[in-house]
Amino acid sequence: MNLDWCPGIREACTYWRDAPMLQQTFDALDRTLAQDNDACIDCAKSIVEVFCRMIVDELDSRTHPVKPKAAAPDFGEWVAAAVRVLKLGENQNGKFLKLVSQHHKLTTALGDLRNESGPISHGRDGFLAKLSVHHRRSAILSADALVTFLHQAYLDAQRDPVNSREPWERFEALNELIDRNIGLTLVADDDGNPEFRIILPGYDYLSLSIPVSRLLYQLDRDAYIEALNAARSVPASSTD
Repeated sequence: MNLDWCPGIREACTYWRDAPMLQQTFDALDRTLAQDNDACIDCAKSIVEVFCRMIVDELDSRTHPVKPKAAAPDFGEWVAAAVRVLKLGENQNGKFLKLVSQHHKLTTALGDLRNESGPISHGRDGFLAKLSVHHRRSAILSADALVTFLHQAYLDAQRDPVNSREPWERFEALNELIDRNIGLTLVADDDGNPEFRIILPGYDYLSLSIPVSRLLYQLDRDAYIEALNAARSVPASSTD
């Protein structure tokens, strides 16, 4: 078996390529699939759980959180929280709600299979026989169905840029709205320090005081080095 059996997981993990723990688990899934190792069941379950936690962290309400409060929430609790934060249960379409219910059943089955047979999660009888390829395929396909379902719902959800760990380019529509209507200028404050002014519609503005060195260091390291080299070429007397 290989990752071709779980294209939804592969797509979601590519989308979240900056999430180290998810990528580590994804790499482990890739290896165990290639080895026909029953540990792929543990990896598949872990990917679903990690993915659900990421969705909850991204979309959960600060005023009415649905994140599980238990010290160690079980697998089903995380999937249920992801479904709730995605507001999938608010759809009044009966067939859609039935689909959500079936995914809950997949979650339970995957968790049970992992608990009973996954070799990584708990110590096992050393002479316990390996599962068949059919068991492994069932686990992978179930996990892939869950991740695909939740990932596509997440992509359609309204994300909050205040708390999101998504990179800037993922907010293309919001970025375009700001860039089209908001201006930027540089002035000197009363102490002669540079001050950026974010020009709002109606000529109001927001002030952003930041040293040039910090701005360059945060946004463009190559420009920082180029500016540093240019500054070094200035005679010391010229900066007094």
